[in-house]
Amino acid sequence: MAKEGSPTGLRTGLRGLTTRGRSFLAAGITAALCAYVFGQDTLLQVSVLLAALPLAAAALLLRTRYRVAGGRRLSPYRVAAGQEARVHLRLDNVSRVPTGLLLLEDQVPYVLGPRPRFVLDRVEPRGFREVSYRVRSDLRGRYPLGPLQLRVADPFGMCELNRSFAASDVLTVVPQVLPLPTVKLPGESTGHGESNTHTLALSGDDDVIPREYRHGDDLRRVHWKSTARYGELMVRREEQPLRAKATVLLDTREVAHRGSGPASSFEWAVSCAASVGVHLLERGYRTRLLTDTGLAVPGPEAGAIATVAEAAGLLLDSLAVVELSDGGTLARAEQVLRQGGDGVLVAVLGSLDEEQVARLGRLRRRAAGAVAFLLDTGTWAGLRHLAPDTPDQDATDQVTKLREAGWTVLPARAGDSVATLWRQAERAGAAPYRNGAAS
Repeated sequence: MAKEGSPTGLRTGLRGLTTRGRSFLAAGITAALCAYVFGQDTLLQVSVLLAALPLAAAALLLRTRYRVAGGRRLSPYRVAAGQEARVHLRLDNVSRVPTGLLLLEDQVPYVLGPRPRFVLDRVEPRGFREVSYRVRSDLRGRYPLGPLQLRVADPFGMCELNRSFAASDVLTVVPQVLPLPTVKLPGESTGHGESNTHTLALSGDDDVIPREYRHGDDLRRVHWKSTARYGELMVRREEQPLRAKATVLLDTREVAHRGSGPASSFEWAVSCAASVGVHLLERGYRTRLLTDTGLAVPGPEAGAIATVAEAAGLLLDSLAVVELSDGGTLARAEQVLRQGGDGVLVAVLGSLDEEQVARLGRLRRRAAGAVAFLLDTGTWAGLRHLAPDTPDQDATDQVTKLREAGWTVLPARAGDSVATLWRQAERAGAAPYRNGAAS
């Protein structure tokens, strides 16, 4: 809840007089002058009544206006592009007198729709009113909602005061997340994903970190060296599951994408990265997001991120505000991957040149498996209107070189489904990996 600010004096009330209030005040002053000129005491009484009514209304509003409290609730506070969210507003009259006519208006960006306005006739003492409206955006981003604007009027319509509440909220519009089928990715058989490979906490008799014996422990796990050292029965720690790792690389270079708005190749790439990232998190991968600028968003079990839901939310929040970069290469992302590029690498790439294809080929050696969505960005810009079975020679050469280097390449064109391409990853991953192809 947020309350309005304190009054600023009678001058504020006079500035809030409506046309009716100003007319009554002018009439009262005119009647007072006429009563003075003509010596009419009765007319003077009428003038005092006419002038006092708008002044009393302004004074009443100045005294009671800050006793109105308002609040806002988003449902949900994070929504996918193209979907609707509902904003619930609540107005409480915390004073002991009823309010007059209230006009409620919330401040929203134009991309979310028209500015909502509500008229509340009267709110009883200690009462409240609840209203709601819907917002929708096809463009991802973070959009501020508020502050709430309130126009308070007296019962006679003599005075209106406009005030703002201090509280505001933020609606996050994330890219669309499409459901993807479960496929076996390259490198998954080495202990990644849903495999059942396990390992000891530390290997080797001298490196074992034992713990105290507990009732029910298997006596075959007793560690006799530690038992002799500590003078009590010690056992080896239980086997721990290997946690899969994955990196989703998003190419945000402006020179690598075509088109504009929601129908651009960049927005398709962002939605693809979001879908793949959430899918891998749900499958148990410790997934991080990486862009060509070197920006890395960690996955679960990194710092304060404890759950898959939190990791997915952080990934989507980051993709909600990602923008095109002015970089020309993927060098910064390559540096990050060289420092820790183990696990499965899924890259969503725009247009590439020969040097970048060669560097990606060498980078493949550091990953357990590598999948690339290679966008034919010319189809988003309308530069090529080729039939689906008509290949582009440059794109074909790049696909061939990346596959020879061990990448599972999924060529993507405007209108292609991410789920359909992802389903092909298992079949395309059967291509042989020639270790020296990209040397």
